[in-house]
Amino acid sequence: MKPAITWEGVFPAVTTQFRDDYSLDIDATAKVMEGLVRDGVSGLIVCGTVGENTSLATAEKIQVMEAAKSVAAGKVPVICGIAEFTTQFAINTAKEAAKVGVDGIMLMPALVYSSKPHETAAHFRTVSKATDLPVMVYNNPPIYKNDVTPDVIATLTDCETIVCFKESSGDTRRFIDLRNKVGDRFVMFAGLDDVVLESVAVGAQGWVSGMSNAFPREGETLFRLCRAGRYAEAMKLYEWFMPLLHLDARPDLVQCIKLCEHIMGRGTFLTRPPRLPLLEDERAEVEELMAVALASRPELPDVGLKTAA
Repeated sequence: MKPAITWEGVFPAVTTQFRDDYSLDIDATAKVMEGLVRDGVSGLIVCGTVGENTSLATAEKIQVMEAAKSVAAGKVPVICGIAEFTTQFAINTAKEAAKVGVDGIMLMPALVYSSKPHETAAHFRTVSKATDLPVMVYNNPPIYKNDVTPDVIATLTDCETIVCFKESSGDTRRFIDLRNKVGDRFVMFAGLDDVVLESVAVGAQGWVSGMSNAFPREGETLFRLCRAGRYAEAMKLYEWFMPLLHLDARPDLVQCIKLCEHIMGRGTFLTRPPRLPLLEDERAEVEELMAVALASRPELPDVGLKTAA
């Protein structure tokens, strides 16, 4: 039976916090999550790209999942990213996620190996059939090199646990292509920050967002404006947000997002190697973008968000 889900709105790809010696700081990570839930986001994605999944040991991933489930306390869904080298490793992690009791998994293609389309599909099919958790298929070819095209997704309609598709290629036409192939079989999520308005306009029901870690209320407001068709208001906010949203499309997106989060007092900029701190000129560029954004931070239209604590 196809799992019932209520996934829509902004799901920040939550950062994982580390101490100065690069050990996992689970208390600081939970604090980041608490701030996001307090500020009205619609869900949490943990152990995604921005959460530095591939830099975490399995035991650490479990700790992060447990912290998210505790913080969310049923108020918002918690989805855990799964990024592993082999299909079996992904199944093992999915089983750990089920033990914790998260609300779903965000499944990436098998890492490192550049698979053929039928191999990519087989990976998603095999993992999805090994879990009862709802599965969000994650496509991010610029980062993970394997392209999960609408043609690949269309072969997975019989996999009942696959309920959602996250598109991070930047090609918003794929939402339409997929819907033309399989109708409304899958909930569709935008996965690249700087095409979110366009993604919603062509059918995205949710947004896995990087920069909403630093600006959760702005992110949720932008998304809700788009979903309501209030595009004149959305465009004003989108234009203000866009220089920061572009950071989500850079190879060093994690360092950039964490620095913005740090400037906002919501977390630290520390990342685990191989991710190194931004170079001096890069850091100055991001700090200048933030200074401009904060100096012109707009008053947000009413979209039904609760008042910030």
